[in-house]
Amino acid sequence: MDKFYKNLGVKIKKIREKIDLSQEALSRKLGISRVAISQIETGNRKISAEELVKLANIFNIPTDVLLDVKKDIEVIFEKGMKKSEKKQGIRISVPQRNLQKFKEVLIYILGKVGSKPNVGETVLYKLLYFIDFNFYEKYEEQLIGATYIKNHHGPTPKEFIKVVNEMMEDKELVKVTGNYFQYPQTKYLPLRKPDLTQFKAHEKEIIDDVLNNLSNMNTYEIREYSHNDVPWQTTEDGEIIEYESVFYRTLPYSVRNYSEEGL
Repeated sequence: MDKFYKNLGVKIKKIREKIDLSQEALSRKLGISRVAISQIETGNRKISAEELVKLANIFNIPTDVLLDVKKDIEVIFEKGMKKSEKKQGIRISVPQRNLQKFKEVLIYILGKVGSKPNVGETVLYKLLYFIDFNFYEKYEEQLIGATYIKNHHGPTPKEFIKVVNEMMEDKELVKVTGNYFQYPQTKYLPLRKPDLTQFKAHEKEIIDDVLNNLSNMNTYEIREYSHNDVPWQTTEDGEIIEYESVFYRTLPYSVRNYSEEGL
């Protein structure tokens, strides 16, 4: 896809975010899929003339202004964007922090696989990542919604240390340090059972699938596995891994059958 469509996609995304309109809400207004919106915003799908006219009407700006990718969106808003149109929805692309759900998921993971000798802190990071991103790809909503940073060892949940420290203070889990073969390892063991009422059936299903498929991997194996996932590959070192990138996953990582949706 050429540079124009990438720049246009960036502009569309900025305007959508400026008026607090979610991708889901925009997809309904345009009459196309939520994933198609994500593809337009990344420049990986062309936008038709009819869609362009509809989009300009939704944003309340002239079509030629929308097509002028060099025009600063702040100038656009200063010249006529109605304040009443700035509250049309809630962005779902920004992870919604849910620390209590984070704690219950962590306790559940530790209860199921925490005693395995290979499951140390680094493996936990990757299990949480795949739980969060698999759930988001399949259902287009947050489960935990943690913020994951790309580093050399793979995706790392930014909130993990804060959550664990709170849970240790509340005597919900205990930290154990030791070695796994010749390497130092930090493990966490639960001191209570998870509150299963916090989980919906489809949430638990995703968690169990990830644990069944990945919890036997050692640190090196799961790190390398995470490095081949599109969200990690398309993120710069040290940057936040965007949830939206799950819609460009390839097999065997994708957990959603797009062909059945006609995408």
